[in-house]
Amino acid sequence: MYQNMSGLAAQSNLSVIDLRSDTVTQPSPAMRAFMMDAEVGDDVYGDDTTINALEAKTAALLGKEAGLFLPSSTMSNLAAMMAHTRRGEEIIVGRGYHIFKYEAGGSSVLGGAFPYPLEVALDGGLEPNDIDAAIKPDDPHFPMSRVLSLENTHTGQAVSLDRINACLDVADTHGLTKHLDGARFFNAITKLGISPTDLASRFDSINICLSKGLGAPVGAVLVGSTSTIAAARRWRKMLGGGMRQAGLIAAAGIYALDNNVRRLQDDHDRAATLANELTALNKFKVTYQANQTNMVYIEPAAKDIEPLRQHLGQRGINMGGGSPVRIVMHLDIDDDGLTRIIDGFKSYYG
Repeated sequence: MYQNMSGLAAQSNLSVIDLRSDTVTQPSPAMRAFMMDAEVGDDVYGDDTTINALEAKTAALLGKEAGLFLPSSTMSNLAAMMAHTRRGEEIIVGRGYHIFKYEAGGSSVLGGAFPYPLEVALDGGLEPNDIDAAIKPDDPHFPMSRVLSLENTHTGQAVSLDRINACLDVADTHGLTKHLDGARFFNAITKLGISPTDLASRFDSINICLSKGLGAPVGAVLVGSTSTIAAARRWRKMLGGGMRQAGLIAAAGIYALDNNVRRLQDDHDRAATLANELTALNKFKVTYQANQTNMVYIEPAAKDIEPLRQHLGQRGINMGGGSPVRIVMHLDIDDDGLTRIIDGFKSYYG
């Protein structure tokens, strides 16, 4: 899925356009200047005023009581699961969701919780009936179902509020704790045309990634109730996430929330344009569904994938591998960059 960028710049005198992910963005000069001016202190003592401001800002934005700054979304999700469960309890989650598939099994290995994966529907959500059927009776033969963990966006798809609420209704009926892996939360609400609180209000905790579409270099914020965040803060320390003068990087999160949320629609628009142009080539399957945000998926013939990567690489464009190939729009790709990408595909396929 991820390919190394080494050699691309040497092959082209153009700046490199990286299509692999929205995690590859570089901090802008304005973001860097904002970071360097940040007031800092020892966060483990609660003395870093910039981190405190980021946590309070994110919590208020999503309508929650408190927030917690962590090095990554992986640690944020893990700290949330450890705060919500006791050893041997169950997390109901999508089979393709990050907590189950892409976070190294941390909730099980380190948290002692049992993940119960469900098939993800075509729109990126879970089926309420599947959730209901997965919840275990109070029987010592079974783990106790404790958490429903959803994801939005999923593979770039913004799951509708109706779908989310139908799943949360089932969770509420059975008294489950409700967590949202909202790593790309702001892509979701931008696509859905809703407010942050519209999506966040019914969840007990939400993970927000700062280093994906928002363009910060590192970090995530977990928001929830005061008691949930207090528990997660203790787990963060045990997991090695207690930081000191980390306001330097937290400042990037503040800058991102203030400046890089409104522009996410640009990424979505460019992804839609790219999907239309690639579809018009009629050379491979292109997946870009109605609820897609900043990601396009393509399936070139196996014989073409590596030659296509090399062809684009010679033009300063870094395409990942895998099947399907994911192409991600982000703040480092402008309209000129989009034109270069389209021209690169067209020149390969003649």
